[in-house]
Formats: sequence, structure tokens, C-alpha cells
Amino acid sequence: MAAGDIETFHRDGIWFNRIEGESHTLGDGFESEAEAVKVGRGAAVARQVQHTVRSEEGPSADAPGEEPHPRDLYQ
Repeated sequence: MAAGDIETFHRDGIWFNRIEGESHTLGDGFESEAEAVKVGRGAAVARQVQHTVRSEEGPSADAPGEEPHPRDLYQ
């Protein structure tokens, strides 16, 4: 991940989003992975950066580790 990319991650039963390279999270945590991923993807599209989903163990089994860059979707 590059600085500025969005990461959705799981910690102690709560899902969070953060900007790579920053220590604080974007907003409050989420109880569900689906809601956190939705918000994280939206933030990535708005910033035109990549979005990654991770759990405590590493990349999520049901989500790709890296998605296409939002600006590549419209070419």
C-alpha cells in the first residue's frame, strides 16, 4: 500500500478504516465488515486511491487484497 491509500481492518471485534501513513482512523468503528468496506471503498473512490481490506490475520478471505485503482475503472 502506498501512503494515502485506504485500508479497512479488523481489531478486537470492530472494523475500522484508515489512511495509510496516518495513525488515526477515519470516523468511528463499524460492527460489520460490510459497512466498513462500503465506507472505505467510498473514501478510496473520492480520493482516487486504492482500497485494501485486512483482518488481524491478514487479507480478508472473501475480499481481494487489492482492488483496481478507482481511476483505472473509468479508462
